[in-house]
Amino acid sequence: AIGYKACMMGYKVMYFNINKLFSKLKMAKADGSYIKEINKIEKQDLIILDDFGLQSLDNFKRQDLMEIIEDRHGKKSTIIASQLPVESWHEVIAEQTIADAILDRIVHNALRIELKGESMRKKKIEKQPIE
Repeated sequence: AIGYKACMMGYKVMYFNINKLFSKLKMAKADGSYIKEINKIEKQDLIILDDFGLQSLDNFKRQDLMEIIEDRHGKKSTIIASQLPVESWHEVIAEQTIADAILDRIVHNALRIELKGESMRKKKIEKQPIE
């Protein structure tokens, strides 16, 4: 809803499932379009990274995330959606020094919204009549 509203207000917005983004960036490195892809992400007013933390980050993913966050820090907005509490993100990033650098940039000046209760997807499924 936040991304949709930003689009309606004229902001440039991109949404990514974070694991698909990492796959896309890996392919971009292989075909030589990595810088172009990173620049495209950097130019967006808002990026939304969904499903952070479903998989641990390897060294390549850590470096990609660090580059994205570093490029945007203090300049553009980033939304990170995760099932995990922020306190667990160090474990996902896995390498202490890079985790500290990434999380310092993410958490500094961040607005955190923690949702409680049942999943909205689960509620929708429960409300649908069985035919």
